[in-house]
Amino acid sequence: MNTNQKAMELLEEHNIEAALKLFRKAVLEKRGVQSLTNLAWVYLHEEDEIENALTLIQEAINLNPKSHFPYSLCGELILKMEKYEESLHPLLTSISIQPSSATYHNLGVAKYHLGEPAEAAMYFGLAEGKSDFTLFNQVKCLIVSRQLAEAKKILATFNENDDDFIGEVDLAELYAELELYKEAVHWYDKGWGIYYKQPDWIAWYVHSLIKTNQKMRAQKIINEVIQLKKEELVEAYEEKIDEDWSVQDKQQNIIQLSNEIKEYQTMIERVSAGVLPQLTFEPSPETGCYLFGCKRHGHPEYED
Repeated sequence: MNTNQKAMELLEEHNIEAALKLFRKAVLEKRGVQSLTNLAWVYLHEEDEIENALTLIQEAINLNPKSHFPYSLCGELILKMEKYEESLHPLLTSISIQPSSATYHNLGVAKYHLGEPAEAAMYFGLAEGKSDFTLFNQVKCLIVSRQLAEAKKILATFNENDDDFIGEVDLAELYAELELYKEAVHWYDKGWGIYYKQPDWIAWYVHSLIKTNQKMRAQKIINEVIQLKKEELVEAYEEKIDEDWSVQDKQQNIIQLSNEIKEYQTMIERVSAGVLPQLTFEPSPETGCYLFGCKRHGHPEYED
């Protein structure tokens, strides 16, 4: 059993410190594509050492690897540094060697942040998401690029029974943004008992109810959440201070809950006047296992 194989076994056992020592040893034994890539991956995902990981993976790329792993990892690293233009070359090189869903997704992220939502939507589509946030991103980019018919078509493919389903309220947001308020209300209803009550999404729920002529129901929902927040406020005042919950934490929680109650009390009026919270959208990079010799994912060791 070589050093990389021993390191992989320790990593699989979550013995990170011991695994890291062996991954470093493998680099000392031979600064090759495999050892550099694997150590870079561990630095990123176990140690959060982005700069060190990037230095290693760039060295691996200088060896002209025939695997897409180093390029995929390099693109992911550069995306995390928010250098979107710079990330394109390694990501496109990765795709030219072997297309993968994660890399298509990351190209979508880069293109969106570069102000190219139509191209971003194309790449998110190539990633072939299934009711997940990749598909969510595709729909959002289609909306931003005003490809509304296509956005509605893709939106209809979401299935709550899929393993990576984004969630009811997130799906409702897409329907609300496309002004499909009946469908939005359906999904907000389903998410009501699951999601933590926050003013931003509840405002859009209220908006959807008003748009479907259910203003009285909207008021009922607001009354319900106000009562809930008042109960949380009572509990907040009674919370004891300890090493995990400081006086400042307690005060901030009380202030936040008090402000939320005030916000709910004027929500119907503001939403009826067209004042809605902005729907934020910040697609984030997706990762993958780019470890040579990973038995869990069936990755062979790299052959020079």
